[in-house]
Amino acid sequence: KKNLQFWWLILQTVCVLSLLEAVKVSPLIEKVNEHKDFKKLLRTRTNVLVLYTKTATSGDSHLKLLSDVAQTVKGQGTIAWVNCGDSEGRKLCKKVKVDPSSKHGGAKLLHYKDGTFHTEYNRPATFKSMVAFLKDPSGPPLWEENPEAKDVIHIETEKDFRKLLKKEERPVLMMFYAPWCGVCKRMQPIFQQAATETKGKYALAGMNLHPAEFDGLKEEYNVKGYPTFCYFEKGKFLHHYENYGATAKDIADWLKNPQPPQVKAPEVPWSESDSSVYHLTDESFDSFLKDHPAVLVMFYAPWCGHCKKMKPAYDEAAEILNKGSDSPGVLAAMDATVHKAVGDRFKISGFPTVKYFENGEEKYTLPQLRSKEKILEFMHNPEAPPPPEQSWEEKPSSVSHLGLEDFRETLKKKKHALVMFYAPWCPHCKSAVPHFTTAAELFKDDRKIVYAAVDCTKGQNHDLCKQEGVEGYPTFNHYNYGKFVEKYNGDQGNVTLSQGGKCKGWE
Repeated sequence: KKNLQFWWLILQTVCVLSLLEAVKVSPLIEKVNEHKDFKKLLRTRTNVLVLYTKTATSGDSHLKLLSDVAQTVKGQGTIAWVNCGDSEGRKLCKKVKVDPSSKHGGAKLLHYKDGTFHTEYNRPATFKSMVAFLKDPSGPPLWEENPEAKDVIHIETEKDFRKLLKKEERPVLMMFYAPWCGVCKRMQPIFQQAATETKGKYALAGMNLHPAEFDGLKEEYNVKGYPTFCYFEKGKFLHHYENYGATAKDIADWLKNPQPPQVKAPEVPWSESDSSVYHLTDESFDSFLKDHPAVLVMFYAPWCGHCKKMKPAYDEAAEILNKGSDSPGVLAAMDATVHKAVGDRFKISGFPTVKYFENGEEKYTLPQLRSKEKILEFMHNPEAPPPPEQSWEEKPSSVSHLGLEDFRETLKKKKHALVMFYAPWCPHCKSAVPHFTTAAELFKDDRKIVYAAVDCTKGQNHDLCKQEGVEGYPTFNHYNYGKFVEKYNGDQGNVTLSQGGKCKGWE
């Protein structure tokens, strides 16, 4: 009898301890027992990770980790738990044909997307990997999950970064990257191969520096784009490495004799080059138009790719028009980023902008003039261009059109913001506009959600788009109260954006 009492006490203690353990499970993890509740969960949530366990305790290690994950992905993903060991849970597991006992440890993780099974979670059971997976279930694994990157030191926090610099005896080459960066993805295999080849002699490390919490480090090491490579010896920063087309051997050879990047010769300003184009200023503009009855003016920005592309044709046309005695008119250009008074007067907001002036008066804006032949044809027969197509911004819709001046303030007030960064000339953007506008209309009454658009070709929006990691058009970024969450690829949710591709940026 005493033995029975003893074992009964032991059993009660185990039960109490199990209950105490269960209390530690986050209330954000939804416990599901019945099939109807499971179906409702998948019907009402679009991104669900379900932990199936053989018994109430076989998933303890997962549940502790998933409790932290659930807190971080709150509002973006759902975590549920099904105990296949109790009577109701057993029926549910049988119905959905899941047997966690087949897995080591008696626990199985399955992901459901948009109401149907998506994939089994086979990535590392770590906080960082699980959070990354739930934020982008179809996205690529984290760099540190790649077994071939085992010789790269993966840094997560500023504290870890400072600790590495302080304690590492070997020279350190640090690759600061962003997960969405195309050049980074191309260079990662090369960098990890270099890490293996130089193992023991040098420390090659990688750190995702894109999150806003690392803005201080970005400023400290002059990180203005990704990837940025910084070389350290005994904790001190010495050089940047700037060979973005490097092989693993190139990196290994450079490490043997690290040198600062060669200073590139500054680009000769167009106004100082050997060109037949007349270059105007705020001071000379009006008098020049007074002296020349017919003038075609190209307003440009030195950084503008499309301006650079058009420049040779404009130079060639000027060679003919500006030197001929019987010329129908002349060609002039103006850097509107320097000579802003005239640019503001004519409301120049994108580059290049080509305007035709007759007897000192603005007559036409001519976006179609891009080739030498078209320019010459127009100057010999200056006719009004076809009426311009109404811009997206001018059309009534529920999309908020933002710029550098109101971007941050607007997004700070919204729990969820999906921003489309675009260029008006981009065909893929034009295809996405009706879908994006339809989605905005669906959520127009929800004060916590905004669908916004930024024209990257307009004024200072160029700088904003670069800051937000825009490398091509259209780019869709998801923000939570102003903080970047992830890039949106158009294959989630009820409204498909149907990008069908991307236009190359900064041209």
